[in-house]
Amino acid sequence: MRHTPLLPTMLLGTTTLFFGPAQADDPRIERLTTAHHELRLERLATGLEHPWAVTEMPDGRYLISERPGRLQLVTPEGEKTRVTGVPEVSTRGQGGLLDVALHPRFGSDEHGDGEHDWVYFTWSRAGDDGTATSLSRARLVDEHLEEVEHLFTQDRFSAPGRHYGSRLAWLDDGTLLMSIGDRGVDPERAQDGSDHAGSLLRLTDEGKAPGDNPFVDDPDINDEIFSLGNRNPQGLVVTEDGTPWSTEHGPRTGDELNRIVAGDNYGWPQVTQGRDYATNMPLGEDSAPGMRDPVHVFAGRFAPSGLTDVTGEAFPGWRGNLLAGGLASEKLVRLALEGDNVTAREVVLDGEIGRIRDIRQARDGSLLLLNDASDAGLYRLTRSD
Repeated sequence: MRHTPLLPTMLLGTTTLFFGPAQADDPRIERLTTAHHELRLERLATGLEHPWAVTEMPDGRYLISERPGRLQLVTPEGEKTRVTGVPEVSTRGQGGLLDVALHPRFGSDEHGDGEHDWVYFTWSRAGDDGTATSLSRARLVDEHLEEVEHLFTQDRFSAPGRHYGSRLAWLDDGTLLMSIGDRGVDPERAQDGSDHAGSLLRLTDEGKAPGDNPFVDDPDINDEIFSLGNRNPQGLVVTEDGTPWSTEHGPRTGDELNRIVAGDNYGWPQVTQGRDYATNMPLGEDSAPGMRDPVHVFAGRFAPSGLTDVTGEAFPGWRGNLLAGGLASEKLVRLALEGDNVTAREVVLDGEIGRIRDIRQARDGSLLLLNDASDAGLYRLTRSD
């Protein structure tokens, strides 16, 4: 992939800024060439500590979660303001403050009363028996969280440190998908329907199990569970046609893209193309009756985190495609889909920003990315052609 410093223009809101010769080597900006588009990669902010998620506020600022337990409001010019009132989170290992999402009707209530102006966030909650993935919501007033409500906590606490999953995505009917990893010690938990670990949940906006969830009439499976057999899903998106998709970590290899179907079992740990960390030997079968196969298995150690679909006209050559971020691979990969088939795959970024933790499409169609580092940044990807 070719990349050179960008010379033409940078757009901030409706203002066009021209870079003269003295700014031609601005390290904040790179130009990238892909199969369909010439791109501009721009660094908007720095100084973030292991950020996990970014969401765009109605006023144009970005709300960013940092795993050590902080929320930051960041302007398009890169100015950061810390949000106060965040609950105390457990930050051991992979735990901490994790995903963040706005209610789908945030800022759009007809009477202007802010009834649905909730910020939802997931975090690792400490208890007597370890930690658990939890979901809360709060009002954001100025730079402070108020009316914090704890909506849901997985039913079993366990040793802290690994596989919290923890992505959020709203379905078209106003219910919320939430991923929970298998917690990394006992993989068989992902096949135990009485345990929330290793599953995707479907919840109301108040954290309850909807009455039409797939297992509400099954006494052996928790009502909140939407799918089973998921190892550690850290990418989750509901596409323009209403279909939920997820990327999840395999062991060592075998990282998956899955189309999420209500009530389906995704196989972990019986079905996996991953390998044992110590021996590098295969761990499971490639496929099994009654278990849904992945749509795509990423090559090598991709380590997926962050997933979005491309909508609108900002990237016409990519519309309807998925973009998946990678941690260990440091790649951003574009996947073109036809039904359940990946018809094309392209590496868009390959090390330019390091470990990719999250990717979201902004309202103007641009793409927002976070990298994962102790001194990380917020980036924006736009077309330059």
